[in-house]
Amino acid sequence: MKEIRNITTGQTHRLYKPVGFTMLANLINIVPFMLSIEAVQVIFRAFDGSGAGLDTQRLWILVGILVAYIVVMVLGERMAYRHNFRGAYELSADGRVSLAEHLRKLSLGYLSRRDPGDISSMLITDFAMTETGISHHLPQLMGALVMPFLAFLGLLWIDWRMALAMFIALPFALLVLVVSNRVQDTLSERQIMAKIHAGSRMEEYLQGIREMKAYNLVGERFDRLRNAFDELRKASIRQEALMGPFILFSITLIRLGLTLMILTGIYLLLGGQLSLMVFVMFLIIGSRIFDPLTSALTNFAEFRYFSIAGGRILSLLKEPEMTGNREAPESGDIVLEHVSFGYQDKTILKDLSVTLRKGSLTALVGPSGSGKSTLMKLCARFHDPQQGRLLFGGADMKEIDPESLMRRVSMVFQQVYLFQDTIRNNIRLGNPDATEEQIMEAARQACCHDFIMRLPKGYDTMVGEGGCTLSGGEKQRISIARAVLKDAPIVLLDEATASLDPENEVEIQQAINRLIAGRTVIVIAHRLKTVKNADMILVMDDGRLVEQGKHDELLAQEGLYHRLWTIQQETMGWQV
Repeated sequence: MKEIRNITTGQTHRLYKPVGFTMLANLINIVPFMLSIEAVQVIFRAFDGSGAGLDTQRLWILVGILVAYIVVMVLGERMAYRHNFRGAYELSADGRVSLAEHLRKLSLGYLSRRDPGDISSMLITDFAMTETGISHHLPQLMGALVMPFLAFLGLLWIDWRMALAMFIALPFALLVLVVSNRVQDTLSERQIMAKIHAGSRMEEYLQGIREMKAYNLVGERFDRLRNAFDELRKASIRQEALMGPFILFSITLIRLGLTLMILTGIYLLLGGQLSLMVFVMFLIIGSRIFDPLTSALTNFAEFRYFSIAGGRILSLLKEPEMTGNREAPESGDIVLEHVSFGYQDKTILKDLSVTLRKGSLTALVGPSGSGKSTLMKLCARFHDPQQGRLLFGGADMKEIDPESLMRRVSMVFQQVYLFQDTIRNNIRLGNPDATEEQIMEAARQACCHDFIMRLPKGYDTMVGEGGCTLSGGEKQRISIARAVLKDAPIVLLDEATASLDPENEVEIQQAINRLIAGRTVIVIAHRLKTVKNADMILVMDDGRLVEQGKHDELLAQEGLYHRLWTIQQETMGWQV
């Protein structure tokens, strides 16, 4: 049951129809055996010396039943095929969507600890394996196990000695597979990890191709990718080489039952304890009954492999989502009370207490690594504090529904990501229900309407993945248009103008001024001149709040802010 639950990613109810119709199809396939036995009996009676002659009428009846069987078999196999594959594909498609939705509700802290290649492998490769397991292997295996069991019960009534001889080796064959489970788990996990590692290295290779060309790390000198694929090759060969003997030994034991049955039959036949007709019947059934099971066992290693893949998906689905079911307040102060937070073993924010006033512009400044971006991510609830509390409008953020909170927040990052879609749809992310006029007005406020209209297809122009077909300034203005369209009461700006040329910076600063009017704004700034007029400047260093106040007040304190301001003023006159 654990294997079945893993392969179906916990949705075992989806197997009822596929397995049911597969078993029905297998039961229907018993009919030719029974017809063959009856035909042999008719022929034997014609030549047993009784002078009865050949009952051709009965043979024609058997032919008619066989024709009817073919029709029923086609219908049964069609239903089994339809439910097997449709059920597998629907489960896989729904599972991918459910997992993607689940990932969206996890904290960024958890996602940042996971290898992106690993998660991509779950969404694509692992689901593809469970899809194959459900559509091919699982119904086949369950049907193959049920058929010998039913045949054994039926043959016991005919001759229990022959039935025991035929099936006596089957439990030992299954025992061999049970013993091999631990070996199979170890080998499959190694192969899956090798596949994930190879996928991660391939993704790294494609994303870093520019740097590799620049530093001549291509070809034979780029060993990481080659070693990853080499390890995957070794893991795959190791799995086949070590599991093959177990599978072959199990199949040999199953086939041994047929040999024991024949030897037992000959012994009983010579002793006059078995009729020739019964012996022939056991030969016909014995030669076919184990074929489905043999085929299923041949793929047993893959079955276990699919189970491990499904188990990985289930483990990710069990990761707790961010909690909270309270509706977010319309607006309010953001208050940090003794907040501490870190990534893994490194503490970033240390006992931070501060209030970010509603409707004010608060700037976060300080050296790199001081915790500015982490503080901003906490305000957006990308993470929850490990110690202390973070309040919005008097409500603990842990009690607020994360999606409700995000409806109150707009963010503009320094590194902008645009989806491979039209410019219109990239702007519409801020408000999926926005009209064409609202989209264009947001673009005008973000100073990007004019350059969009100069593009070949205007707002219908397709954007390359990540926004690669647009300049940095153009991408930044589209991201601001998104935020304008969202019209949220809280705006978070992560140094949106840091890497822009002066012309773009002027236009984007104008767009930002329109965006932040009348809102609660938190901005990370490295260029201190851009936040001179902020209502509150928070100076951070090594995860602590070391100074706070307005620009003139901080300069008068002659602390860290004064030193940073002095350095920037001096560097403004530098020339190359």
